[in-house]
Amino acid sequence: MQQTMIRDYHWSLLFRGVIAILFGILALGWPGKTLLLLVVLFGAYAIVDGIANVFSAIRGRSLHNWGLLLLEGIVSILAGIIAFVWPGLTALAFVYVIAAWAVITGIAEVVAAFSSQLNVGTDWWLALAGLASIIFGIWIAIQPRLGLLAVIWLIGFYAIIFGVLFLVRYFQSRSRVYPASHMPGSGVA
Repeated sequence: MQQTMIRDYHWSLLFRGVIAILFGILALGWPGKTLLLLVVLFGAYAIVDGIANVFSAIRGRSLHNWGLLLLEGIVSILAGIIAFVWPGLTALAFVYVIAAWAVITGIAEVVAAFSSQLNVGTDWWLALAGLASIIFGIWIAIQPRLGLLAVIWLIGFYAIIFGVLFLVRYFQSRSRVYPASHMPGSGVA
């Protein structure tokens, strides 16, 4: 039983690695289609999540916060519908959320760097990281199309690196899953 689980995990590393690499290549090769796919996936997720929340709220009407759950479900369903009806607007909103997140995070990092009581010389690195985050956020807010492209490229590169690391792990674990005398194709059963 345990050997079967290990073997299944081993093969899942290979499968996940190959799929991640293929997704990364597709994301880099066709960023527009990748963005549309991400918007569609978000829309589908938001609708399914919203429906689940609405049903949970209706079933739990005796709970004191069922109304908030119902509202959350309705908002989620509406967000999913908006993603399908206006995918460009959804993608643009996504970029502005990332821009706001980067600026707010950057400001927090700069404030943390100068208010740290440790003052061990690494505070400047935190301040520089915060400044870089602020600049990145402002840049993608000013150039949203380039911001979208940058996000897709980051996702593509991340997927390829993730996939390669899974394949490396697959080949590393191969000798543990299949001892030398039981390797597929060795002729020994």
